[in-house]
Amino acid sequence: MDELQKTCLYDKHVALGAKMSPFGGFMMPIEYSSIIDEHNAVRENVGMFDVSHMGEIFVTGKDATVFVNHIFTNDIIGVPAGKILYGMMLYSDGGVVDDLLVYRMDDADHWLLVVNAANIAKDYDWIMQQAKGYEVDIDNASSRYGQIALQGPSAEMIATKVLGMAVADLTFYTFKIVDWQGNEVIASRTGYTGEDGFEFYASSEVICHMWDMLLNEGHVTPCGLGCRDTLRFESGLPLYGHELSNEISPIMAGLGMFVKIDKAEFIGKEAVARQKAEGTAKKLVGIELMDKAIPRAGYVVEHDGNEIGIVTTGYHTITTDRSVCLALVDSAYAALDTEVDVRIRKKTFKGIVVKKRFYDKKYKK
Repeated sequence: MDELQKTCLYDKHVALGAKMSPFGGFMMPIEYSSIIDEHNAVRENVGMFDVSHMGEIFVTGKDATVFVNHIFTNDIIGVPAGKILYGMMLYSDGGVVDDLLVYRMDDADHWLLVVNAANIAKDYDWIMQQAKGYEVDIDNASSRYGQIALQGPSAEMIATKVLGMAVADLTFYTFKIVDWQGNEVIASRTGYTGEDGFEFYASSEVICHMWDMLLNEGHVTPCGLGCRDTLRFESGLPLYGHELSNEISPIMAGLGMFVKIDKAEFIGKEAVARQKAEGTAKKLVGIELMDKAIPRAGYVVEHDGNEIGIVTTGYHTITTDRSVCLALVDSAYAALDTEVDVRIRKKTFKGIVVKKRFYDKKYKK
């Protein structure tokens, strides 16, 4: 087993008494006080996450724009500098290599790919394999960057007041490079919580300094990955390995809007175009239980005693007080209001198919 990595903020988490646990090859904070308190801090005020475990891969060179468009489901052609797009990298059969953010760093051929922590090595190797024949330079800069996410309705005020950072002009899925105390920081209006907020990328030293300032002067609540999962789940945001995988395509997951099949070409286009046209055998749905029982990942979904699917993520939601889950089910049972059962240990609990978003997102457009 590979040794677990530590982010630049690891010692700060330990000093704060965080409950630490392995995630994506890193030792990460799961919670500091409680998942409920941290979740509510983000929904009602502001919380701060260590997301330094995420990967940063830069693509530059004469063919960089064409190449990134070749490996990415969304369409980056004509996207201006300072813009971010969400999408996926696919295998030829439509399965997902990873879902990621693509940043256009400038008007030249300079792109940043932000990938999931557990997939950094896999993604880098896959990108390098696809790059044959293209004039590109690929730099896995993950070890050179730390990253924090400041999330919640007070995020803009705190970033402006405590960090002295001019970020009010940023709208959702835009970014800029800021000179902060003589250091370069990538500041983006993004996050994974369904709330307004920012993600800051910089050197380890700068990120540690920003963390201390936000914690000590801004009285920002430190948050672990436990509430990051409850927050993203309520907002209907997918997690790779649960709602997307090499076996769950973006079409099955209901993310077809990020798959531009009108593009000339991209890896996996034929497979997902066929899925869009013909439908898929499985679909990702939301299910709400009529009981307080909690449907967890891996639990079986049934209809008339027959297995029709499996839960990918489930919680009793903190904000909206509902027992709900995301589940991959046979397409015949994916229509809204379809009655199903979820097997929890030896009992089944009645449920109904609902929309996958359990909480309305609050972004600054």
